[in-house]
Order: sequence, then structure tokens, then C-alpha cells
Amino acid sequence: MTAPPSVAGLRQPDRRSCGAACVVVAADLAADRDPGARRATFGADVLATHRRLVRLVLRGRPQPPWTRLLGTPPWAVARELSAVTGVRHRVRLVRWGRARRAAAHDRLQAGGALFVGDRWLPRHVVLALPGPGPEVRVYEPAAGAGVRLDRERTAAGTLRLAGWSHPWFTVTPV
Repeated sequence: MTAPPSVAGLRQPDRRSCGAACVVVAADLAADRDPGARRATFGADVLATHRRLVRLVLRGRPQPPWTRLLGTPPWAVARELSAVTGVRHRVRLVRWGRARRAAAHDRLQAGGALFVGDRWLPRHVVLALPGPGPEVRVYEPAAGAGVRLDRERTAAGTLRLAGWSHPWFTVTPV
């Protein structure tokens, strides 16, 4: 099982907009719109969303500081996913501990976002798509494709998502 074909080819337009790309696709899916229909404007839509997500104030509320070098902050992704889906999302740190990462994988089956990176920093965001089964389907914005996450690799911290392997944060429905 892979991501819906409508996300094929929808790549993030720069190195820092993976979180915004996930939010744009999530908004379309939540509204029952085909993300592929915005193919011509996808890059511009993602960059505009990214600029909005990294502001000091988002949706009328201040945001904690976050270096722009790391892209979109997890709390901004949580706030946007909550707004577009109508369901509150929560950020959880899952970096340390095999059991914590395995539980994170299970929570992602309901949808949300996963921040991954190296052993030192979170560097990339993918969008988890809700669905049945033990694997989690994700939209991978660096590749513009759908991939599957294996529970064992998630728990072990040996993922292969745009070159990043370590799960850092999940943003999942409460």
C-alpha cells in the first residue's frame, strides 16, 4: 500500500519546506481535495505556507523560537494540522528509547507528522496517512512519493527518509 497517487511528484520546493509541504497536502486531503490538482502551484503554495508557519505569531498565538535552519517547528505543524483537520494534534518527543519510538509508530497509524533527523538534530518532516495495517504510509515530500514505514525500523531508529534515520517528534491526533 502506498500514498494516494495524487501526491506523486509533489516535491518540496526547497530544503527547508518539508513541513509546509506536509501541511499543504494534509489540508487538501482533509478537505477531500486532490493534492495533485494543485501541481502547477504546489511550490508557490508550499513556500507561502512555510513563511506563515515560521512567523513568531501563528493563528493569533505566539510561537517559541525555532531556528529557521531546521525548517518548520513541530508546534507549528501541530497547530496547522489541528486547524485543517478539526482534531487537536499534540507534539511528542520520541527521540530516545526503543519503546517510545515503537509507540510513536503505532500512534502514526492514525495520521499526523513525523520529524526525523540524525542523532543530533531533527531535519525532515513526513506526513503519516491514516490507514489499516501494521505499516504506516507516509507522504515523503523530498521524493514527492509515498513510502511505507516499518515498525521495527522506526523502533530501532534506522529509517531511511531523505537520508535521515532517527525519529525525533511525532505530531499526532489527541
